[in-house]
Amino acid sequence: MADRLAPHFRRTALLITTTCLLAACSQFSSRPGATTFHNISARYNAYFMAEQDMMEAEFAMRKAFKEDYNQLLPILLPMDSLLSLPVKPQLQDAIKKASIVAEKHQNSKWLDNSYIILGKSRLYLGEWADGLEALRYVYANGRDENDKNNALILLMRAYIVRKDYSNALGVAEYLSQQPLNKSAVKDFYLTKAYLHQQNGEYLTSVAILEETFPLLKKSIETARIHFAAAQMYDRLGQYALANKHYRSVSKNRPDYDLGFYSSMNSLQNEVVLNPKKDLSSVGFDRMLRDRKNDDLKDRIYFTMGLLAEHRKQIPEAVAYLQKGAAASKGKNLEQKAYTYLQLARIHYESLENFEKSKAYYDSALAILPQQAPEYRLVADRKRALDSFVSQYTIVSTEDSLQKLARMNPAALDNKIDAIIEEKEKQRLAEEEKAKKALLAAQNANPQNNSPNLLSNGNERRWELYDPAQINQGKIEFKRTWGNRQLEDDWRRSSRPLRSIAGNNGNNAADSSASVAGTAASTGMKKGDPEWQEVHDLLKKNIPLTDQQFADSQKKKEDALYNLGKIYRFDLKESQRAIITFERVLADFPKTQYKDEIYYLLYLSYEDNNQNKSAWKDKLLSEYPTSTYARLVSKSTDAAGSANSGNPVKEYEAVYKLYTDGNFTKALEDIEQNLPAYKGSSMEDKFALLRVFLIGKVRGKEAYSQAITEFIRLYPSSIYLPRLKEMQELNSLSMGKR
Repeated sequence: MADRLAPHFRRTALLITTTCLLAACSQFSSRPGATTFHNISARYNAYFMAEQDMMEAEFAMRKAFKEDYNQLLPILLPMDSLLSLPVKPQLQDAIKKASIVAEKHQNSKWLDNSYIILGKSRLYLGEWADGLEALRYVYANGRDENDKNNALILLMRAYIVRKDYSNALGVAEYLSQQPLNKSAVKDFYLTKAYLHQQNGEYLTSVAILEETFPLLKKSIETARIHFAAAQMYDRLGQYALANKHYRSVSKNRPDYDLGFYSSMNSLQNEVVLNPKKDLSSVGFDRMLRDRKNDDLKDRIYFTMGLLAEHRKQIPEAVAYLQKGAAASKGKNLEQKAYTYLQLARIHYESLENFEKSKAYYDSALAILPQQAPEYRLVADRKRALDSFVSQYTIVSTEDSLQKLARMNPAALDNKIDAIIEEKEKQRLAEEEKAKKALLAAQNANPQNNSPNLLSNGNERRWELYDPAQINQGKIEFKRTWGNRQLEDDWRRSSRPLRSIAGNNGNNAADSSASVAGTAASTGMKKGDPEWQEVHDLLKKNIPLTDQQFADSQKKKEDALYNLGKIYRFDLKESQRAIITFERVLADFPKTQYKDEIYYLLYLSYEDNNQNKSAWKDKLLSEYPTSTYARLVSKSTDAAGSANSGNPVKEYEAVYKLYTDGNFTKALEDIEQNLPAYKGSSMEDKFALLRVFLIGKVRGKEAYSQAITEFIRLYPSSIYLPRLKEMQELNSLSMGKR
């Protein structure tokens, strides 16, 4: 019996022993044996695998991140959920493994580290609430001070990505008072430099980086941080210090592109620092000949264009930039967009060729990524230039027509005939030149006789693949033909109607000449019916009668007034707005916009300019009862009160008066506050409420005038469609009355 019971007793004893051991190894036990068991299990199982997943994911994201060397390189890798999509499985696995530590190894010293990985993974995936909660948990409940500091550094980085700079600064202030180990000091410095970089505080950022570089090892990451520091020194105008860091890039194992762009920027700074330096000695020609730079020629030409512009060599700058645009290949579309932007700016500011500037803005906007920092500004400027070119064309057209109208009849007929004759010669010469070029191209490449293919090195592409050429072609077509319907014989329908519209106002004869290019390829001769048809149609468009001249003057007056407002509000060019408004007053002394122009001139001058008070006095003396006079007279008091307050709260207070029926008091308050918010995002909202209040207090006539003033002052407001509907309804009601 005893022999048979012995195995049973042994099994029972083993079970009891195992149970005791498991109880001793509980995750809630603080005994040395239990904590050692859970430390080893957590570190070399779940946490190890989570850490490996995170390292693989970050390596892949860093490799996939596309650097834009035209922009300021971020000091730290952005936490972008789109960037993390390819590595989502690794990040989710890291969350799963880190959660095991939290669930089964509560007494492990790796618990805080696992929560940090869990929080970091969720931040990369865009799960901000859960990620921030995990990091805050470590700070509140962590057992190791180093882990708590690491969690706070990561939390600070998350705040920066969310542009919550006030909370990020609060965390930074706390961390600056804590004792940090060497690794944490490096991470903290980099994160704080990143904070100031993203907040536009470049001087503070580079000062922190200067303290950080001794802590960094040689690596490509260190190289790109040197590049970011150099870029910030560039923006601060400290080109010698920038070059010091550009040179440090090559000492830290950069990839080819990073090394190339650092060399390019360094060469650019050398030329700026040494104005007498000969561009031919810089080495651009050698870089263009280097086959390794075949894909980077666009950037070389772009830099050459910038330097030529810096030296006021505008034609050379345009030529280099055009070569850069032509050299841009598939993967360099972003560089092509920046080249187009540079060309657009030069044509606008230096050459004042507004149509070409608009065409380049159109081309840049077509290929510029929507997430680019400049996209919204470029889109706004493109819309402004659309309106600007339209109004500018009207002014230049009417100027040209009026110059022709002032000529005596015989001289005018001779002028028109001379224009037609000269343009006919040019057209025939261009046709002959085009035929010869086509024949030469066919002889050079007999296997491909297509005239629409352009050669670009070894690459051939259709002409219509180039957005700049498309837009330029549209402009040239519209200049010659105007807006045409799709119909038979479209070239002969109202040919001269747009003949002068393509002119920029510099030469009336040139504008009229564009019509002559519509003739048949056989050519026209004076006395032919077709010649006389073109002559008569050109002459018909010239304002020869008093009424036609008055209509032309009215078009010119309205267009100049609109140009001034576009300069003032859309293009933010106060000086050009002042010149344009003063031209309206000089050319049209009885203009209907006089009181508003006085007000806009008052707004356009700086506060310390004596002309500001002069236009205010002129407005108050000539139009003392106008709306603009009331706005000006109250602007000083409003600037002192409302500017120091909250516009949202001010609006809510006035709107409450409106809803309570206290219309008179609400109107007084809004007319006092409105000038203080000139140029703010709330301005048109205040102005809209003012229109409603005027309708309640001052009657239909004043209400109609207020609507008209709103439409003039806020042409791009989101409330404009509503105001136009109100204007139509008000007109109908006044008509019935």
